Amino acid sequence: MKTYCLEVSGDFACFTRPEMKVERVSYDVMTPSAARAVFESILWKPAIRWHVSKIEVLKPIKWISVRRNEVGAVASVRNAQEAMNKGAGLIGLNVEDERQQRAGLFLRDVAYRIHAHFELLPNAGENNTPGKFLDMFERRAAKGQCINQPYLGCREFACDFRLVDAAQPQAPAIAETRDLGWMLHDLDYAHAAEPQPRFFRAMLESGVLQVPAWDSEEIRG
Repeated sequence: MKTYCLEVSGDFACFTRPEMKVERVSYDVMTPSAARAVFESILWKPAIRWHVSKIEVLKPIKWISVRRNEVGAVASVRNAQEAMNKGAGLIGLNVEDERQQRAGLFLRDVAYRIHAHFELLPNAGENNTPGKFLDMFERRAAKGQCINQPYLGCREFACDFRLVDAAQPQAPAIAETRDLGWMLHDLDYAHAAEPQPRFFRAMLESGVLQVPAWDSEEIRG
């Protein structure tokens, strides 16, 4: 299957570590799940699934500490159901009552080249062919079109993207090698009622993070 490459960049990014329960702290490098979300923002269909194979870091890893106001609650499902049944009711939140101030450690001035291919799922149907989706993605990515605005971990950190032409020379990745520790690969929705996180041992080698396949032995639950 053909592999595509996108270059993405933004002023800020936060690929949140799940072990941090209160404060948002980012991984050092973009996660595979965040890269997959960028591809899905350009082309998502129930018949395909994107698989990220490689992430290249194009700018030095830099940090910024930001304190932000967040809402510390979500709307009540029970109140919403009662309002639907009665035809009236209070389902909103008072932001002033639920506001919380939290610190976050984010990445700043980031740029990556992300590589991925898509898999045609078994239940895709006869009318859905790989060539159909290849044409759709290439057309949208080349024109800068997307289904929703791609972002870098958090929705408020929107990013720019462009389709990389493999025939053209590209800027090299940063000359940095480091052990990134255990990193979130993606969420597994197949074997439990609740999605289960899956991790892999991430190693940045000369600015390149190789992403193991979802079904490889390197993926741990």
